[in-house]
Amino acid sequence: MNRIRLNIFGLSSGQSNGSYTLILSEEKGKRKLPIIIGSFEAQAIAIEIEKIVPFRPMTHDLFVSFCKTFNIHVSEIEIYNLVEGVFHAKLICERDGETCEIDARTSDSIALAVRFKCPIYTFEDIMESAGVVFNDDVEEELEQVKPKGLDYSAQTMDKLNEMLEDAIRNEDYIKAAQIRDEIKKRK
Repeated sequence: MNRIRLNIFGLSSGQSNGSYTLILSEEKGKRKLPIIIGSFEAQAIAIEIEKIVPFRPMTHDLFVSFCKTFNIHVSEIEIYNLVEGVFHAKLICERDGETCEIDARTSDSIALAVRFKCPIYTFEDIMESAGVVFNDDVEEELEQVKPKGLDYSAQTMDKLNEMLEDAIRNEDYIKAAQIRDEIKKRK
């Protein structure tokens, strides 16, 4: 089977409360693979991409520490099946020259992929059945799935810093990333 390397293209709030859409794009092509994930996994992916450091280690960070302690390396993620709208993934791990595969939820696998900086793969049949192609105006297409964040431009820097601390304390890392972006724009 022909494997296709994927990259994280975007992460946005989903249609239903508490869900998010993770959009993966094929490295050499125009197709995107939208995957519905939960808010915890979305935050786990977002905080790593945005390099936000939570007050305490999150579950995925604990897994990374565990792997490093026992000399286990996650070398790649493979989205290998799609059954009734549910993607199936596995971690490809190496330890002492041996390779093993561990079944995992796709959202957890991606959260680990960003932490281990390892590649994500899928297969042509999955891209054929679930992949989508946005027209040339990708921004316009993504507006339908992008979260409508609050307008932070009217806030003072002191208020933004206060809101950022609150968002991190409440583990709302997506909101924290949006506030941090507004702060960066002003510097």
